Amino acid sequence: MRALIILISILTVGYCSVWAQGSVDRIISEVEKNNTGLSALRSKAEAQKLGNKTGIYLKNPEIGFNYMWGSPTLIGNRTDMSFDQTFDFPTAYRYKGQIAAGRNEQVDMDYQQARFSLIQQVRQLCIDLAYTSSMQVEYIKRMENAQSIANSYQAKFDQGDAGIIDLNKARLNLLSIKKEAESNSIGQQALLAELASLNGGTPVQWSETTYPAREIPADFEQWYQKAESANPMLVWLKKEIEISGQQEKLQLALGLPKFSAGYLSEKIVGEHFQGVTLGMSLPLWENKNAVKQAKAQSLAVQDTQRDRKLMFYNQLKMYHAKAVSLHNSVGDYQLALKNIDNGVYLKKALEAGEISLIDYILELSLYYEGQTRLLAAERDLNRVIAELYQFLE
Repeated sequence: MRALIILISILTVGYCSVWAQGSVDRIISEVEKNNTGLSALRSKAEAQKLGNKTGIYLKNPEIGFNYMWGSPTLIGNRTDMSFDQTFDFPTAYRYKGQIAAGRNEQVDMDYQQARFSLIQQVRQLCIDLAYTSSMQVEYIKRMENAQSIANSYQAKFDQGDAGIIDLNKARLNLLSIKKEAESNSIGQQALLAELASLNGGTPVQWSETTYPAREIPADFEQWYQKAESANPMLVWLKKEIEISGQQEKLQLALGLPKFSAGYLSEKIVGEHFQGVTLGMSLPLWENKNAVKQAKAQSLAVQDTQRDRKLMFYNQLKMYHAKAVSLHNSVGDYQLALKNIDNGVYLKKALEAGEISLIDYILELSLYYEGQTRLLAAERDLNRVIAELYQFLE
């Protein structure tokens, strides 16, 4: 048992030496650099940007050549050459360019949204790791105390001053705390493994027991305006509304006549004709309902934006209320535990024979449970605050 406590202590000191060299921000920076998913998204974003710039220019010109044999042969052969360029109404190309630029901005927003999601995942893992580290420190203290009690009752049993029942109670109490510590350590290793997978397989060590200093927003409505303007999904929808308006204008422009211009040459025996050609297509049937569809799409995007804004507002409002409640709970636990830390007095009473071992364990377990609940409440509070600030850091 002593070896287990020493091992846990060594691990904790080892983690602290690494933590002293960095912080959550440094870990986030490393994950951003090493995360394979984010790297793939960067490459995909560049490909999407090139794709958005495709198909916004003039159509390819057409070149034609005809060679025809005359019959009867006396009339000779005929040679035709043509060059033809078709183009939409000029304003269409301006709208196509604006839409392509807007789509490329959305590609960047999509990447930022994935990046924010990854960073938030890392932050939450760091918060959970801080909690498991705090619990590990607590378990070390509890095991040392339980080991001391077990050793004391072993000595009393050897001297005939205590029975086997009390000795077994002391041993069972020690075993219970030991297993809780082992379970906490396993959970911590699982969190470290998850963090390593996000870091491209590179291990990240940790034992920090404190959380980033963040305040709960006092004025929720004012603070929400900042959060809304920083939310990449809502910014993406705002840009989509703008693009939808440009799509309407584009469809109107595509509904105007298309033009063509070119060169035509015709050669026959003794004669040569050449000159320019002009053409115009009449937009009668090809784009029927295209403008109506673009307007309907624009209205649908506006409805989606209103829905997402409402959902985001209600979600953050819930997080804010939960943060206030958890903050109050943490304060209550801290005040109560400060006033009822009877560990030293209980041990003196046990040694003096004023209380039984089972009473000592029961009373101490109540204090331990309160301490565990305090640490869990601090973890939950910081998890909620991290959700509130996910787009503001």
